[in-house]
Amino acid sequence: MVCRPYMLVLIFALAGAGLYPAGVRSDRKPQSAPELITFTDSTGRRVEIPGNLARVSASGPLAQMFLIAIAPEQLCTITAPFPPEQAEFMPERLSKLPAIGQFYNTANLNLEEVAAIAPEIVIDVGEMKAGIAADMDAISKSIAVPAVHITATLQSTPDAFRALGKLLGQEAKGEALAAFCEKTLATAQEVMARVGDNKKSVLYCLGKQGLNVLAAGTFHSQAVDWLADNRAAIPNPSSRSGGNETNMEQLLLWDPDILFFGFDSVYTFDSAYAAAKSDPLWKQMRAVQNGNYFDVPQSPYNWLGSPPSINRYLGILWMLKILYPEYARFDLYAETAEYYRLFYGYELSRERFGRLMINSGSF
Repeated sequence: MVCRPYMLVLIFALAGAGLYPAGVRSDRKPQSAPELITFTDSTGRRVEIPGNLARVSASGPLAQMFLIAIAPEQLCTITAPFPPEQAEFMPERLSKLPAIGQFYNTANLNLEEVAAIAPEIVIDVGEMKAGIAADMDAISKSIAVPAVHITATLQSTPDAFRALGKLLGQEAKGEALAAFCEKTLATAQEVMARVGDNKKSVLYCLGKQGLNVLAAGTFHSQAVDWLADNRAAIPNPSSRSGGNETNMEQLLLWDPDILFFGFDSVYTFDSAYAAAKSDPLWKQMRAVQNGNYFDVPQSPYNWLGSPPSINRYLGILWMLKILYPEYARFDLYAETAEYYRLFYGYELSRERFGRLMINSGSF
């Protein structure tokens, strides 16, 4: 996940030019310098890193999701404590790791703790924005730890997993994760080829009131835009996980075939789904009248975003079954169970799958 350089001012203000923030010293005993290798990240930066990485930190939640999937045993930090809805699915050791905050978008990074933990590398995964190379250099300088960026869009995630596999010495796992993503993309491409120009129209409404929409043409809306006619056309949309604010009058004008509802965050499970069943205004929409409205599955992460990471591959499979059941002939439970096993090391029972699907369709 990336940010503008001004978000790094806090890091420089605390870290200065030294190895650690003022008054802070690592409690780790000096060791012989590890053998270094050169890694070229997605920005083209050639970065010297230890040859056998064992202590890895993620730049933020999006990158952390990739690292949990490919190398949870190499993580030495997490960005924040896992709420129960996430912790259930995570390898147990992760919940015992120190939560340091994130390098981007918020000012909650605990530099003192980073210095004491002494990761060998900080890995950033996600969208490449202008200035990302300078941002990585700034992180490296501020904490004297190499930082690299791996670009991962919806379509390039398989390449990202292969790059991470090479970086982390996890080539076999990276290939397995990449193969699942490629299989999912191929399934979606096959279904959409049959759909042609007959895409279902959709709105993805967020929050308890449902008055924020995931606008078309943003990084967060990539999966929805690909598989559906996203009616939320907004000039200069903000690419925020919370969507763009609108009003009921506009929702009624867009009036899509299908409504998706999402939660405020992973910490709250309030969507507008319940309101749509009873509110007279929501009942004016065709999707509600026809029973074509659904909560987006949530645990351990929202399947369509928050953050827009590898969780979207589950969202793709789920959307295909909701939107085009006549073409999407795969078993959603089988695909979901394979995903949870591969990406989380979690055996998903059919009963637990059923609870994930509450208000999200019958499969």
